[in-house]
Amino acid sequence: MTHLRSLALAAIAATLVAAGPARADDRYEIFNFNKLFGGNDVGYVGTSSPIGRQMVSIDAKYAPGTIVIRTSERRLYYVTARGQAIRYGVGVGREGFQWSGVKTVSAKREWPGWTPPAQMLKRRPDLPRYMPGGIDNPLGARAMYLGSSLYRIHGSNEPETIGQAVSSGCFRMTNDDVMDLYSRVRVGATVYVLR
Repeated sequence: MTHLRSLALAAIAATLVAAGPARADDRYEIFNFNKLFGGNDVGYVGTSSPIGRQMVSIDAKYAPGTIVIRTSERRLYYVTARGQAIRYGVGVGREGFQWSGVKTVSAKREWPGWTPPAQMLKRRPDLPRYMPGGIDNPLGARAMYLGSSLYRIHGSNEPETIGQAVSSGCFRMTNDDVMDLYSRVRVGATVYVLR
């Protein structure tokens, strides 16, 4: 471990100790070492969500590791323990593109490339046929694919769309939030999409 990383860890530990015990309504803060010390996201400039993530209570019927998306609330919940979850703001499908059901996370990708589906190209023939991964890509920094569907939970370079109904059925998060969620979620995790 480098000297700089050791100093950063000591500073973080001191901050956490000084802050005292966390409460359920505290804002959930993270420290992203890739951004601080390099790694896959060198050059990435994070954006915070207009809807800050929080530790909250959730129905204890959801198992740890589960994702619950409530489209009417425009919130995504990652269950950390029985009755407890991290709540994130998300952008959801616009009118006519919202859906509900149960899926599983079938794959995860860092800085994914994007191929617009045929249905989208019919609506928007001006879109590129393929866009490589990167900061300008509409899938953002991370994507979690939902079963064999066309839908994903993914990042976005448009933080102003978080909390809005603007997508074609995918769930968008800020890049900071999707990177945090991605680090927690396992392939095979159950995803409940509720209206």
